[in-house]
Amino acid sequence: MGARLDGGCFVGADLGGANLAAASLQGANLTEAGLNGANLFRANLEGANLCQVKSTGANYSEVNLRSADLSGADLYGACLFGTDLTGAVADQVTRWPDGFDPVTAGITFRV
Repeated sequence: MGARLDGGCFVGADLGGANLAAASLQGANLTEAGLNGANLFRANLEGANLCQVKSTGANYSEVNLRSADLSGADLYGACLFGTDLTGAVADQVTRWPDGFDPVTAGITFRV
């Protein structure tokens, strides 16, 4: 089991390349955080605020992103294999990996 960081405030933090595998970040605020190349394999980010997060090339494999806010997030090149995005929200600015279909994944878009 990874670190327990539930509800933590990481606004603008540079976590690029960090190993957060199996960490619990439920309800954490990661607004504008840098997660480029971070390993979040099997982490729990349910209800987390990932608005405008930069996570190019991050590993979100098997991550729980239920009800997370991904508005304005840059997920280009991120691995979303097996990621649970049920109830997550995004906007038209959110950037997805090539070939990823956010609608099929259960994303709700803000108007």
